[in-house]
Amino acid sequence: MQAVLSTALGAVLERHLEAAPPADLGLWTLRGLEVLDPQLKAEMRSGTLLLNAGDRLLAARPLPPSLPNAPPDATAPGLALGLSALFEAAWQHSSLLRRAGPERMLRSGFEELFNHLDPYSRYLTPEEAEAARGRRVGQVGLGLRLAAGRGREVVLATILPGGPAAAAGLRPNDRVMAIDGTTVSADDLVGAAFLLEGPAGSEVVLRLQRGGRRFTVRLLRSLLPPETVHAERRDDILWLRLDNFSSATDRHVLEALAEGFPPDGARATRPRGVVLDLRGNRGGLLGQAVAVAGAFLPGGVVAQTAGRHPDAARVYLATLGDRTGGAPVVVLVDGRTASAAEIVAAALADQGRAVVVGSATTGKGLVQLVMPLPNGGELLVTWSRVLAPLGWPLQGLGVLPALCTSLGEEATAAGLARLRLDSPPMAAALARERAARAPVPASEVAALRETCPPAEGKPADTAVARLLLTEPASYEAALAR
Repeated sequence: MQAVLSTALGAVLERHLEAAPPADLGLWTLRGLEVLDPQLKAEMRSGTLLLNAGDRLLAARPLPPSLPNAPPDATAPGLALGLSALFEAAWQHSSLLRRAGPERMLRSGFEELFNHLDPYSRYLTPEEAEAARGRRVGQVGLGLRLAAGRGREVVLATILPGGPAAAAGLRPNDRVMAIDGTTVSADDLVGAAFLLEGPAGSEVVLRLQRGGRRFTVRLLRSLLPPETVHAERRDDILWLRLDNFSSATDRHVLEALAEGFPPDGARATRPRGVVLDLRGNRGGLLGQAVAVAGAFLPGGVVAQTAGRHPDAARVYLATLGDRTGGAPVVVLVDGRTASAAEIVAAALADQGRAVVVGSATTGKGLVQLVMPLPNGGELLVTWSRVLAPLGWPLQGLGVLPALCTSLGEEATAAGLARLRLDSPPMAAALARERAARAPVPASEVAALRETCPPAEGKPADTAVARLLLTEPASYEAALAR
């Protein structure tokens, strides 16, 4: 435990986006034990960490001294030594902790620590880390995607062809009631998705409801092909829907663009434009986002990252060249568009290369570093924030569309009417967003997102995209920066 704490706290002290004093990190970590046993109380007095059980002092450990000009992580070994002694004292005293086990103690400590820092850093046990490594190497899954339904319901949003879910006859909108006996709720959609994860060849049991009938299905996890790109040409438009950004997404996008816009093809046979549908796309690999955006850009910046650690400052450039010959592009987004998908939408919008349609996106613009731990676990440490090409942060703000569809049909029609008069309806909000710099006040974040509240994608989105691609003047008005 001491080695795990030393490595983990060193990573946080050295690399986390926000600097925090070692004393606070130690106290927050120790307070994680209170969650497992409310009789325990952690406090700090005069540079000493104290652990009490009621009125009784169980143990006390002084904080290591801070040395001038020492690296940020220099105090991590001494802090970990003191914390491991306090954890041991708590273990000896509390039967609740002994029943929970060392891994649960570590998880609770890290959860409390990260509750004070950011929503994305987290600790993975050795078993969870092994499954995560498997997913990074190759997609392991069930061929389905979850979403929030009515109220607190969890439903199947997408069933991938050829996957285990499709073979079992599952359908979109089937309600998921429990996964391996654990009841699920839309209040914790991430937790529900995590229950689905596991190594290839393992089994998961789903309790489902379809209409008034409830039934149970056993699915065997398998290695799924990365079917992340769906291309279709209709209405003289190339429609590209991206489910996420996996290791082969850029290749499939380039193939679809090469087929639609062959270098030696006649211009008359090319589509009039491209609709890039990123609704519901929760992101994926940053490098893939850069490559996909680069397939529509002649050059320039796709994204930037910035953080406290020197290595966090990076600039990502478009290097592939525009594979569409400058054809007009509409990007569809919604409230579930996140992370890498937001990077693509922001890059194409900031560079004046595409019109974004839909609603405000999720606003997930923080990057996590994966830190291996001595016990085989992993620590995901948020160490940089993503900035759009014009310098505004994606975190919290998300990407605002040039034409909003989440305010209803009348508002959408009014927005289109303003575009026809060369009066972009979202111009003021977009100007404020692009002028924002981190950290953005919460009041400004809320005000900007209220101009086009995040919502699930709507059927009107595709109709608006088609209309913009057939009305060049409206498209150009929406594109204006």
